[in-house]
Amino acid sequence: MDKKIIQELIDKQENIEIAARSLKAIAHPLRLKILCVINDKEVCVQDIVEAVGTSQSNISQHLGILRDKDVLQTRKEANRVYYSVTDPRTLQLLVMMREIFC
Repeated sequence: MDKKIIQELIDKQENIEIAARSLKAIAHPLRLKILCVINDKEVCVQDIVEAVGTSQSNISQHLGILRDKDVLQTRKEANRVYYSVTDPRTLQLLVMMREIFC
């Protein structure tokens, strides 16, 4: 990585805090799976449960963590809650992780 880019990151404390918060939030395998399911679209809880294959209460717990850390945002429509990624940089990170690990 370019030294200038690294120094810019170090100089911007706010960016470091955002990056650390996001990385900490997605460091759990189930939360990473959830983000892969959501990707760049809006997805309701029921669809996430079906795609990931665990209980709704477990998914809801992890969605709450991702929302509290500002990784996800919600939109309510009737009795459904839809989740989407808050920051496009998180999507870029997921793409890079797929390229490296998949």
